[in-house]
Amino acid sequence: MDNKPLPLFSLTSDMAYQVLPDLYCYPNQIVNICCVENSKKANDWVLVDTGMPKSADSIIKAIEERFGENSKPKAIVLTHGHFDHVGAVVDLVEEWDVPVYAHEAELPFLTGESSYPEPDGSVEGGLVAKMSPMFPNEPVDLGNHVKPLPSDGTVPHLPDWRWIHTPGHTPGHISLFRDEDRALIAGDAFVTVKQESLYKVITQHKEINGPPRYLTTDWEAARDSVQNLEALNPSVAVTGHGKPVYGKELSDGLKRLVQDFDRIAIPDYGHYVNRKR
Repeated sequence: MDNKPLPLFSLTSDMAYQVLPDLYCYPNQIVNICCVENSKKANDWVLVDTGMPKSADSIIKAIEERFGENSKPKAIVLTHGHFDHVGAVVDLVEEWDVPVYAHEAELPFLTGESSYPEPDGSVEGGLVAKMSPMFPNEPVDLGNHVKPLPSDGTVPHLPDWRWIHTPGHTPGHISLFRDEDRALIAGDAFVTVKQESLYKVITQHKEINGPPRYLTTDWEAARDSVQNLEALNPSVAVTGHGKPVYGKELSDGLKRLVQDFDRIAIPDYGHYVNRKR
């Protein structure tokens, strides 16, 4: 990946906040990253996703404001390897020397072996979609710093959480779920902003939508993943893009998305759309 800054920002960029007592969200330009604390061990926490390219310094600053000077996570967990979720991962690994975990199917995009399919700028939805062919699709190369997540669904250093394979947006996309309070970190399996619209991305207008259209290549799998997450009846969801959603607003929005997925989520046309189902 050509590690150049991308001038995309929302009104909530850099406005970090606490979602739950042990779940901290940092909006980095147009994407959310999370710090998740280990409830059973003090000072243990994990970083979920690593934001936009060239954003390592701002991420470190936000983390040190939350956890103190020279703080670093026990590990980094990636929901997937798209440019806006791994933008700072190489710099952060060099700074912290911590392991990175991702789904096995995502490893080719994190070890320099494979590029993602090119973003689909033909999908309807807004200016971000039209701009998407300019977004990088090249892999990062973490070498032996990246490891597959445990096959039993556990999350390293987070004993209360489990990972769930939620493909569609990418082959190895995962979400994180805590059964005790039904907290969900959904990545881009679904999002709470219309990510194709530049105006809505900037203003962070809240609405539950499917995964970003211009980078989703398997819509059948994406539908199944949303159905599986809705069946968990999450109480709060932090998504890769947009504001957190709680309670009835979340349950109603997910139910509506599941029931009307083809209309709400799937574009009417595009390179990765098959309307013959």
